[in-house]
Amino acid sequence: MLTTVLRGLAAASLAALSFTVSSSAHAAETLPLAEAVTRLPVDTESRDGYSRDAFRHWNTGDNPSDGCSTRNEVLIAEAVEPPTVGSGCRLTGGSWWSYYDQVWVTSASGLDIDHMVPLAESWDSGASAWSAQRREAYANDQGAAASLVAVTARSNRSKADQDPSTWLPPAAEVHCRYVAEWVATKLRWSLTADEAEVAALEETAAGCPDQSVTYEPAM
Repeated sequence: MLTTVLRGLAAASLAALSFTVSSSAHAAETLPLAEAVTRLPVDTESRDGYSRDAFRHWNTGDNPSDGCSTRNEVLIAEAVEPPTVGSGCRLTGGSWWSYYDQVWVTSASGLDIDHMVPLAESWDSGASAWSAQRREAYANDQGAAASLVAVTARSNRSKADQDPSTWLPPAAEVHCRYVAEWVATKLRWSLTADEAEVAALEETAAGCPDQSVTYEPAM
């Protein structure tokens, strides 16, 4: 009887330990930007085999019962002045601040939802080896505020698939924030960076001594 009880206690202790380890493995971490850049694994990139269709994006979102796609859920969440949500999740009114170019937008149709790390860049950096389910999770990630950003269509299309070695937002005053959110997204999804990208991140980080990066690894 005593042996049985002891075994039960040991099993319970092991389960508690496993839970603690699992929880801490996915805890959020905050680092200075310059240090966070050093956490990025450096590797070459390849776009071989890439197709945007490999990422099922704008699915039914975090709340399938609300009738809104991920795109509209992000627009609702990031609105400064909330829009009216009509039938079929049609958005009218509202206002948004596009931080890339410091522009106010008063129509949802004037906005794009930017993947902070573009789908093609994520493919180059490790997503090519993911399952279709993980790529869908990445493309619709609302678990971190930086992953998907409502910005003007003009600024998003100017960025296209570029990394910070060839593109930064037109508003210079937001470069520290932008690079921090880029690094946070790559760390969240365990994506690599190439040498030119790391050099650009380090250069920007050097001018952002007070900028921190907070990220939580994606499940």
